[in-house]
Amino acid sequence: MKITEVKATGKYLRLSVTKANRVLDQIRGKSYQEAKLILQFLPYRSCSNISKLLDSAMANAEHNYGFERKNLSIQSVFANQGPKMKRFQPRAQGRAFPIHKPTCHVTIILMNNTTK
Repeated sequence: MKITEVKATGKYLRLSVTKANRVLDQIRGKSYQEAKLILQFLPYRSCSNISKLLDSAMANAEHNYGFERKNLSIQSVFANQGPKMKRFQPRAQGRAFPIHKPTCHVTIILMNNTTK
């Protein structure tokens, strides 16, 4: 059995799923180098977390399976909803308003494109 896929998962990232998906849609199906370039120049806060996760997936591919960077492309990326951190904002007359800080789990699957 030959392994051609490598996976990396970032859990409990402090991003909302919709804001993460806005970036993930831009890099889905691209090569590793192309995705890194796109993430470098997109103006969203979630790009740094996703870029680190992409580096982790690439490091897994190089170290564990001996794949080369130039042959790696993104097969699939997706974000699932994580738990919400619950906080309270003090308000007037002793009240408190709830604040929900969303988290998400992002998974990146890289594929080796060598043709032999």
